Amino acid sequence: MMTTQERYRGIIGWFQQHMPIAESELHFDNPYQLLVAVILSAQCTDKRVNMTTPALFDRFPTPQQMAEVDPEEIYPLHQKHLLPK
Repeated sequence: MMTTQERYRGIIGWFQQHMPIAESELHFDNPYQLLVAVILSAQCTDKRVNMTTPALFDRFPTPQQMAEVDPEEIYPLHQKHLLPK
């Protein structure tokens, strides 16, 4: 039986051999944009996130600017792209 460490090394080895460059379907330019995109991707598809984030980041280019507004001001910028509940 393999130990957890051996399984871990096997999985990492497989990814290093078969997928050496990690890629994402999400469009982002910095860690802030990646974090927001990942959070939104839990609510809809990556394609929909990519349709939403340009306007969102034009309006709120920094985390500080986003933090200063009421969430109700942010919601309309991505609401139309969310999957139905």
